[in-house]
Order: sequence, then C-alpha cells, then structure tokens
Amino acid sequence: MQSTPTDGPLVVAIDSSTTATKAIVVDAAGNVLALGKRDIALLSPEQGFGEHDPRQWWTSTRDAIAEALAGLTPAEKERVAALGITHQRESFAPFTADGTPLRNGILWLDIRAADQAQRYGTPEIHALSGRPADVTPGLYKMAWLKEHEPESLRAADKVTTVSAYIAFCLTGSWVDSAACADSLSLSNIRTLDYDEGLLEIAGVRRDQMAELVKPGQVLGTLKRAVADEWGVAEIPVIAGCGDGQAAGVGAAAVSPDVAYLNMGTAVVAGVPSAEYRYEKLFRTEAAGVPDTYILELVQNSGAYLAGWYRRAFGRPELAGAPDPELEELAAARTPGSGGLVTMPYWGAVQSPHWDPVARGAIVGWRGTHGKGSMYRSLLEGVSLEMARSLRELEASTGVPLKEVRGMGGGLRSPLWRQIMTDAIGLPITGCKEEEISALGAAIIAMASTGVFGDNDVATAAERMAQFTDVTEPDMGNHAIYDELSAIQGRLYSNLKETDAQLHEFARRHPDAELTGGEE
Repeated sequence: MQSTPTDGPLVVAIDSSTTATKAIVVDAAGNVLALGKRDIALLSPEQGFGEHDPRQWWTSTRDAIAEALAGLTPAEKERVAALGITHQRESFAPFTADGTPLRNGILWLDIRAADQAQRYGTPEIHALSGRPADVTPGLYKMAWLKEHEPESLRAADKVTTVSAYIAFCLTGSWVDSAACADSLSLSNIRTLDYDEGLLEIAGVRRDQMAELVKPGQVLGTLKRAVADEWGVAEIPVIAGCGDGQAAGVGAAAVSPDVAYLNMGTAVVAGVPSAEYRYEKLFRTEAAGVPDTYILELVQNSGAYLAGWYRRAFGRPELAGAPDPELEELAAARTPGSGGLVTMPYWGAVQSPHWDPVARGAIVGWRGTHGKGSMYRSLLEGVSLEMARSLRELEASTGVPLKEVRGMGGGLRSPLWRQIMTDAIGLPITGCKEEEISALGAAIIAMASTGVFGDNDVATAAERMAQFTDVTEPDMGNHAIYDELSAIQGRLYSNLKETDAQLHEFARRHPDAELTGGEE
C-alpha cells in the first residue's frame, strides 16, 4: 500500500467515455483522493446508430470535476497543478465556432458506415493512418455524413473529437492532442498531422480541424470563470491520449513484453512500440508516451456482448446487470460446453479480420445446451479471439509477453477473468484503480509538473501505477481452449460469404421494428 503524500502536486483527470464522464483527483503516488461521475445518455435513432448530445460531453465533465473537487479541503485545492484529458476514441461532432453542436455526435460503436469502409478503405490508407478499414474510425462516418447529411459538415466551423470539444470548453481554444485526434483516421500517423487526401475523403477541410500538440504538452490554460467555479487556480490543461492508450499508461504497460488488456464495453489489448509498424492484425496509434506507438488489438463486442445477453435473455429486474445465478450456471459447464463456439461479431469484427459486414454466430447447438452454456460460450468467444490475436502479436513483434495487466468491468467477473486467463495462458495482474483510463490521463498530467525530476511519462507511470491480485492460468483448460480456438479461427472464413449475403439481405429487407433502435 502506497502512502498518501501530504504535500506536492495533485492533478485532476477526466475520462469522457461512452456511458459517463469520470473525474478523479490523484497525487504523485497514484492514489485517488476524490472521484466524480456524471452519466451521458446513449442515443440510437436507428438500428446500428450510436450517438450522444455533444453538450453532455461538457456538462458531464463540468459536473464530474465539480463533484470530485468538492471532496478536497481548501489546502488540497491549492495543490491542484494540472488537468488531464482522455476520451472515447473515434467519436466526433460538428460545431460552430462558439461550440454549438450542429447535430448529435457519432460514436465509435456506431456501425452505419460499413459501405463507406468497404468503398474507401485501402491498404494505402491503413499504412498512412495506422488503422485498417473498419466501421469504427471517424473517417468513414464523416464520409457517410458527406453523402447523407452534407450540410452538417459544410456548415461546421469545427469537426472535432470529444477531447477537443472539452478542451475548447475548458480553455476557449480549439486544440487537441495528436494522440486523441489520430483516432479519426484523418492523420498521417508518422507525422501526427492531418493528411489532405484523408480530409478530402471525409468531406472536411483542414481549417475545420483542431490544432494539434503532442501528449504531455499544454492545450491551454483553464478559463478564469471555470477555475473560479471550481475553486482552483488557472491551471494548465494537458494533452492526453485516447482511452485505450491511456489505460495502458495507467497500467504502466510501457515495455514491449507487458500487455494491457481492457475488458470493457470493447475488449482492447496492446503493447508499446518505439517504431512505427502496421499490419492487418492490429491498429497502430500514437501512444501516451510521446513519439512512441501502441500496437492495439480490438474487439468491439466485449462486455457489451455479455450485457446484451443479460438484457435480452436474463432476469428483467436486473436490467442487464451481472447475474450471480447466471454466472454460476455458466461456471458449472466445462470449457467449450461439449462443442459450442461463438463468433463474437455483434458489432462486426475488428482484429484480426477487420470485416465491417461480419456477423455474430453461435455454432454447435445441442438439446443439452441451455442459457448457462450460451452465456459461457459468449465469454469464451471473446476470450478465444483475444488470445489468438495476442499470440499473433507476439509472433509479429518477436517479443514474448511475460505478463498481461488487466482492467475494466469484465475483470470483476471471476468467471470471465479465469476464462480469459486460461485462453491466453499467461497470468493476468489486476490494476487497482477502476478508472484506469482516467488514471492514465492523470499520469500524463502529473509528468508535466516535473515532480519526478523530468517530464517522462513512462517514469511517471512506473511510479504511480498500482496493482492488486494475480490470476494464474489453468494450463489444462488452456490446452482445451487452444483446440477450440482453432475451430473458431476456421469458422470466420467458412461464414464470410454467408455474412456478405446477409448484409445485402438486410439492406434490401431492414427490420422495421428495429429502425428506431433496440427492442
């Protein structure tokens, strides 16, 4: 247990995510002194659409920070030295110059742009932006707007990420971190500057983009009115990175033999790289450690998939919350439930196939299977995909992994945590801080204060990260999962043509009952 320093700087950091904005106050030992949280309403005007009212990005930030700071003494407020930002990646909205949104923000989980991803996505764009063609990046959704709602882009003074809008509300300047803006796939990731060809595909102009700085640099100074409202000084607002990269910083996964694994709404894993590299397996991102990269594996159907099952087929009174009885039923089944395997592509497939029209499937049903078998198979499906991708990532980098550092809501399920550990075959070390992405932003902000003797983010991460227990793999189950994983890996190619046919079928015959959102 690390002690709580009674002097030295404190920092505030926020993570504006899909469901809420969380704010934490952190000291130089990585202890969280106070927490605030405000929910954000998820909107789904049509099937496959995911949107936010962008005004909630700011109001939730303002109120979450106010709640966190209200837990400090006057003396502690005087120690607050900087504010850091991380955010949900790929999401964006168009604004007027004064910050008025022109439409709802389009989120990373929105899958409306499958056709644009297929039409515009090329190996050249992957090499340039670091991201394979997929429904997730803002590039293809902006192209969708260009084709379906062109006025929303033409009328915009700015088209920016969540972090850039929040930074504008905090400082009055349209400035963003290059390690946040890269998620839009509008940048040459080698230079961390916008690319004219990508901007043209998206239907936006360079003058509509936020100015960019490196992570760890100053975005601007907190506006006096906001500082006075919170009772803090006019502190610098520090550029962070996207929530996935920030989680890696919070876990001190800053060497290539340590991976971070975020078992959140999406399941994301990654390792740092000192040099730029790309291939279809992973997407390459600007890291929270300046001038380095993250090689990231991603599956959009993560904890979202488990929650979908509980909402659709679980006990209605739980409203999708974890169900101990269901966990017990699933835990009683053997690995693979006697021959049941899930393709967890409820939100298309990202690593390693990056196929925007892939669909979910559960193969191997028998009359002996029930709801416990199905639930276990969903958890196993996500875990097998991630384990296989991690092995391929090791082969690509040539660096064997020695440890995986885990975080996210899925880690709180002992069953899923053990399944994931068994599938990977490596220990998973739990991160102490639940708001791990916010902690990553706090670490970047703390590094900027120079409290550790320099501004090195990796040094700050190693000083501030804290951990809990370690889950060891059952190597007997690991062998079973290796066998099941090989079957799952073949199923993608077996179903590829069928998925494409179903995509065309759904275009011709949309489900009228679902056009307004989820049932």
